[in-house]
Amino acid sequence: MGVRVDGRTFYLETANTLYQMKADEYGVLKHLWYGAKTGQDMEYLLDYPDVGFSGNIYDAENNRNYSLDTLPLEYATEGIGDFRIPAVGVRYPNGASALDLRYESYRIEPGKYSIPGLPAVYAEEYEAETVAITLKDTASDIRVVLKYGVLPAFDVITRSAVIINDGTQAVMVNKAHSLCLDIPYGHWEWVHFHGRWTKEREPERRPLLHGIQQSSSKRGTSSHQQNPVVLLCREGCTETSGTCIGAVLMYSGCFQTQIEYDQLNQTRVVMGMNTHTFSWELKPGNSFYTPEVILSQSTTGFETLSHQFHRVIREHVCRGKYKMIERPVLINNWEATYFDFNEDKLVEIAKGAAELGVDMLVMDDGWFGKRDSDSKGLGDWYVNQEKLPNGLEGLVKKVNDLGLQFGIWVEPEMVSEDSDLFRAHPEWAIQIPGRKPTRSRFQLVLDMSRKDVQDYLFDALSRILSSANISYVKWDFNRSVSDWYSEALPAARQKEMSHRFVLELYDLLERLTSAFPNVLFEGCCGGGGRFDAGILYYCPQIWCSDDTDAFERTQIQYGTSFFYPISAMGSHVSAVPNHQTGRVTPLKSRGITAMSGSFGFELDLNKLTDEEKEEVKLQIALFKEYGPLIHNGKYYRLSDPFREKYAIWEYVSRDAKKVLVHALIFRTEPNMLRYPIRLRGLDPDKKYRLREDGVIYSGNALMNGGILIPKVWGDYVPVEMYLEAIDA
Repeated sequence: MGVRVDGRTFYLETANTLYQMKADEYGVLKHLWYGAKTGQDMEYLLDYPDVGFSGNIYDAENNRNYSLDTLPLEYATEGIGDFRIPAVGVRYPNGASALDLRYESYRIEPGKYSIPGLPAVYAEEYEAETVAITLKDTASDIRVVLKYGVLPAFDVITRSAVIINDGTQAVMVNKAHSLCLDIPYGHWEWVHFHGRWTKEREPERRPLLHGIQQSSSKRGTSSHQQNPVVLLCREGCTETSGTCIGAVLMYSGCFQTQIEYDQLNQTRVVMGMNTHTFSWELKPGNSFYTPEVILSQSTTGFETLSHQFHRVIREHVCRGKYKMIERPVLINNWEATYFDFNEDKLVEIAKGAAELGVDMLVMDDGWFGKRDSDSKGLGDWYVNQEKLPNGLEGLVKKVNDLGLQFGIWVEPEMVSEDSDLFRAHPEWAIQIPGRKPTRSRFQLVLDMSRKDVQDYLFDALSRILSSANISYVKWDFNRSVSDWYSEALPAARQKEMSHRFVLELYDLLERLTSAFPNVLFEGCCGGGGRFDAGILYYCPQIWCSDDTDAFERTQIQYGTSFFYPISAMGSHVSAVPNHQTGRVTPLKSRGITAMSGSFGFELDLNKLTDEEKEEVKLQIALFKEYGPLIHNGKYYRLSDPFREKYAIWEYVSRDAKKVLVHALIFRTEPNMLRYPIRLRGLDPDKKYRLREDGVIYSGNALMNGGILIPKVWGDYVPVEMYLEAIDA
């Protein structure tokens, strides 16, 4: 299907790309090519001179042109003469750390491999093919199996590694990256997505510097500050032209992406778990599995690359009932009430929401234990009877009787010192013996690497979800992890804790989503602090950011869209002045921005004017009409909101018959000029009617000449244009 082997040369082919590697005469697995299909063996490009101070493997004898320090390698190791960044490293009982992996065998299997205990892309046998290449160390019984999943129709290749100890003594794995990609050709630029809380995933593009540059997190989550993705592009690459390569790590904890631009102007990318917070004792007969990386490449710019990632994540990472169907329009009470609510207040909010067409009420933080502020109650997952005297069952029934579904907020991985749970099990909180723990938001983190902690959380949350007709769970995580230490691990294995934390989180999510398949789980981490493909395997949507300001959200959602589908982005209309910025934007502007995601509201709808309520009704009706197009169509970035005075984006159905253009004009100029927007993704031979005025345009005209932005008045002004193909 997608894998072909000629001798010891491997061809991994997708619809438009070729990934090629070869086990050479010494058994070294070299990387030959990743790019457009070429129709031939690309080894002819590997012409290397004798480079001073780059040593040669013993087998090569006096062939000074052959050096692991210069050749493009498929999975780089340490300690044997390659002085660039390695992808894997082990330490033996005698303290040595060398690893010399040579080709041993391969196998090809139909379908897509899975990874025990970790999320991974899934596919039917007719959609994918797996090749597993086994490498063995020359001086020990360590083997590494490189696994590649090839999804030809998606232009995607996945990668993971299995490190196997077939020896008689335990070894310490101190680096186990999933991706190693050597690019021996071209000058590349790095598009990096950085940020902070409420300012997530801001793109920053820079030429590579000679040496090592890095994006990483040591925070226990993939973090607000960095994201586990990498995007490399050739100079001059744009949305619609040029070569670019992207990789997404399916991991929700401490990660590391390193890029080295070496002495020969070659580029190496390695990506996986962060070495500062990771090591693993690999006992005889055991295997260690690395998280998966999704890899894709485009020769027609960022837009194509994004479409490839959107489709594979939406269709082959997300799972369950809500994978492809529309999500309910919800109202969340947080910014309406914060902790100050009771059953009566929630029912009043629900009544107002039901009259406007909302589908679901979500009760946020403060419903459990003695949770009247963010300094107590976390971990006590039982109903606060003072706020909810009729319990969850009574409240949910009242909300359901109004025609609304019901959802709740939880933060399972955290504990307050002022809680019954902490008083009963202080050893369950992460803290180093003899040191005072670091507090953040006045809360501590539960040691998720412990099985008894996970079992407690599963039982407690299962009781809650079984106690009433709950349809939705917002799963939050409101601090970074520090003070790494687990009483359940011996001293020599403390650096296993961060990975075990993630494994137990995934196991808990798997247990709960399997036990409650009709519940929509939404990931959250103070907004977008754990927005990654690993969480999307369990939760088909993630709260994109705690910043709900319409202007700011155009930038946050723009950066997020380079890798993640629109259907994954939780986005709400909130009150003004905005609670994060104080900015006042029109209600329609907030609605159009929030439609670029899983739509909902974060305010008290009862406080709106009659005119505003009519606008909300219209927004909900439009979103329910446009939802399938927004979530399952192709998404186009028509402007850069970081550089231009407006944000413009477009959705096009797969058959190119429906087109929706949304825009936010940040600032209106006096004597304003009218600018044409050139649309993309249309059928050039079709005619399209603009709903707003009935004017008919050809697809060719809309893509080459464009359509004029209407004149607007005021700041942060919304624009909406819907076009539909008509019969010729």
